[in-house]
Amino acid sequence: MRAGPVTHADVAVVGAGAAGLFTALTAAAAGGRVALVSATPLARTASYWAQGGLAAALAEGDSPEAHLADTERAGRRLTRRSAAEVLVREAPERVRELEGLGVRFDADRHGDLALGLEGGHSIRRVVHAGGSATGRRVVRQLSALAVQHPNVDVLEGARATALWTGDDGACRGLVLEDGRALATRAVVLCTGGTAALWERTTNPPGSLGSGLLLARRAGARLADLELMQFHPTAVAGVRGREGFLVTEAIRGEGATLHGADGERFVDELAPRDEVAQAVVAEMRRTGSPSVGLDMTAIDPALFPNVVSSLREAGLDPTTQPIPVAPAAHYGMGGIVTDLQGRSTVGGLYAVGETACTGLHGANRLASNSLTECCVFGRRAGLAALDDPLPAGAATPPTAQPLPTPGRETRDALWRHAGLERSRDGLATLQLDPYPLARLIGACALLREESRGAHLRTDFPERDPALDHHHTIVAPGAAPCFEQWD
Repeated sequence: MRAGPVTHADVAVVGAGAAGLFTALTAAAAGGRVALVSATPLARTASYWAQGGLAAALAEGDSPEAHLADTERAGRRLTRRSAAEVLVREAPERVRELEGLGVRFDADRHGDLALGLEGGHSIRRVVHAGGSATGRRVVRQLSALAVQHPNVDVLEGARATALWTGDDGACRGLVLEDGRALATRAVVLCTGGTAALWERTTNPPGSLGSGLLLARRAGARLADLELMQFHPTAVAGVRGREGFLVTEAIRGEGATLHGADGERFVDELAPRDEVAQAVVAEMRRTGSPSVGLDMTAIDPALFPNVVSSLREAGLDPTTQPIPVAPAAHYGMGGIVTDLQGRSTVGGLYAVGETACTGLHGANRLASNSLTECCVFGRRAGLAALDDPLPAGAATPPTAQPLPTPGRETRDALWRHAGLERSRDGLATLQLDPYPLARLIGACALLREESRGAHLRTDFPERDPALDHHHTIVAPGAAPCFEQWD
């Protein structure tokens, strides 16, 4: 399709989840003109369904140093310390900023923030809104502010299909599916992750890595594509609720996991990689397709949307265990960025699950992701305004539809790049028609060890020589390792 009219903005933000909204509002508040591009109606993004909260050292007795230690422990010696230090230091201020923007977090009877405990955390430090409705509350409020802000132009139902680069290789805008072009100082990709590429997933259907494909076409480097986190407690075997995530916060309040024999088999508040792998081992041991999550002792008023969704599916969590099993949930990899969200292509930024700062290492600490959206969204929103305006006239590229993965790709990734991987299975992904599936397989083949969310049955131990070594995918080159921090 030939490029259509060109409109101008200081910053184009692609994606209207928590990362995109916070980035857009930050840039707009600083005086920038922002085009917010959303393929879906506002408040219907992946962030909307996020049940976790925001992790921040807000409690008496907590500290950024303790939050950092928990983040690094979960990340299995792959966490980039500089990125983690930024997150834990700036997280409390971002929570307060969200409160100032009108987000109402849950409070205790004294009016103080009610802090939850989740897997991998050594102290209660997770703020929620409406129990497990945090994503919904945050995205609704930020969406309303974006629509009302005079510096934000919201483009709903619009899809970015090409990044507009100049002769110098720098990004100067983007082209939408309908041919319209946006000329900008910078483009910030906040398009979410890749978890919907797996057959069994907690994510909505749109989490297919579109931002990663756009960035790669423009010459950006990607990293850690093999590191997909599998959430241990997604509903299993229930028509209409398959993959529905039962938030980790419920286990933080005392819910327990039981095998087919009724016995507990894991520390429910261990980091997610440990719990997910223990669930798979228990399922294999008993031959059962799921394990039971017992939340009968949990006050249903604490998690109203989870309880109502389960009851709609014919499950009563107050009287019976809920059948759960792991599902693809969150990708630690993405577009390589610095601590301001800058990619390796000038004028191109990424924030949230689309980006890879190295923050999450090989296994994301629970509820660090919504925090990341705000911490790095603010940084990217401000940094993008410092990019120079494009000089001279240039013709935008034509719209290039992105490839769509088929069912065979989702099945292949679940079978060959699921919780357990091997050389033979991963090698088959090199023939997959979807480009990201091939890259995921290549990165997983390169990492000949087991670390965090990446478990190789043919290399079952962590290789200390690969501590802090990230898999890098550069245009025109095979994946290689690069040491960060």
